[in-house]
Amino acid sequence: MTGKISIAVVGMGFGAEFAAIYNRHPAVERCIVVDQSAERLAAVADRFDIAERRASLDDVLGDPSIDAVHIATGIPDHAAQTLETLRAGKHCACAVPMATTIDELHQIVAAVETSECCYMMMETTVFDRAFLWVQAQHEAGRFGEIQMLRGAHYQDMENWPPYWAGLPPMWYATHAVSPPLALADTRAEAVHCFGSGRMRGELQAHYDNPFPIETALFELEGTPAVLEVTRALFHSARPYIESFNVYGSDATFEWQQHNTDLPVIFDLSPLGEGDGPRRTSGTRIELPDYADRLPDEIARFTRRGVYDDSVPHLSFTHGGGHGGSRPHLCHEFVSAIADGRKPTVDEIRGANWTAPGICAHESAIRGGRRVDVPRFGGP
Repeated sequence: MTGKISIAVVGMGFGAEFAAIYNRHPAVERCIVVDQSAERLAAVADRFDIAERRASLDDVLGDPSIDAVHIATGIPDHAAQTLETLRAGKHCACAVPMATTIDELHQIVAAVETSECCYMMMETTVFDRAFLWVQAQHEAGRFGEIQMLRGAHYQDMENWPPYWAGLPPMWYATHAVSPPLALADTRAEAVHCFGSGRMRGELQAHYDNPFPIETALFELEGTPAVLEVTRALFHSARPYIESFNVYGSDATFEWQQHNTDLPVIFDLSPLGEGDGPRRTSGTRIELPDYADRLPDEIARFTRRGVYDDSVPHLSFTHGGGHGGSRPHLCHEFVSAIADGRKPTVDEIRGANWTAPGICAHESAIRGGRRVDVPRFGGP
């Protein structure tokens, strides 16, 4: 397409994180905010000087002047609203996870092909400044051969919106699964997963899930390396953290224990250098901001300074800002539409990063039995 685009952001809870960015993006002509709550809609729109407001997704899908939709609603609505958006002929970005069943993933992939619209799963961690730094180090060969990968996401979801209550942890595992798979440029082929701990009875009822924590081992395609992932959603006395570790033959990257700390890179001395055991040195990493990759109009959104304490953004209150990823996500989606290309996290990659968690929970329910992860795209 040519010219600037119009985009609607649906859901002014989490969606407020993105509305201000789109509203200032140089390639966006119109930003429309959408929410069923008139009070919440007005609060966000007034704060970020957004004129256009709608009460429902249906209002947006019936408007031919709107090019794209960013879905930031609750997890149970993601797949259905994505399908509605694509079938209405509009480009679609959606918060993670892409879906909660394998069948829904197949439907979305098919709908993208039929509609010829752009789809992007808005995975924050692969635009996090830590990931961007590690990716550059890996491309430069610093890690050597990847020997093992690890991802973890600890976040207690007590008293969040009702749909979170009792959610299977691995259904929302993409923040821990995606960075390792992206770095290794592979997909998960199979999984053994075990549930851990005991969930309170009232939390089990909604999804028939007994596990507050799940831990999985994934077999990866085309590499002898294994991916280990732990996801905790309830009854876990651990501060919030989304993390990944890379263990290489020459160097290792490990996430910090707390978000106020710095991550560490460990380097192993070369084989044959000196006498005795090989030496390991560790260095704390001051991560670059990567705002220079963004248009000037939205570069400042990688930092907290754009928000004030009177109306804090949830991404900073609960998520440490997700490593400055928000403007990178918006810019990638808008750029993909403008350029007529697939975004970095398109429907195939999104499905290949979501399916492992769905299959992992199935394995946990089956007592850790091996479950094959379906392939999306490719031969």
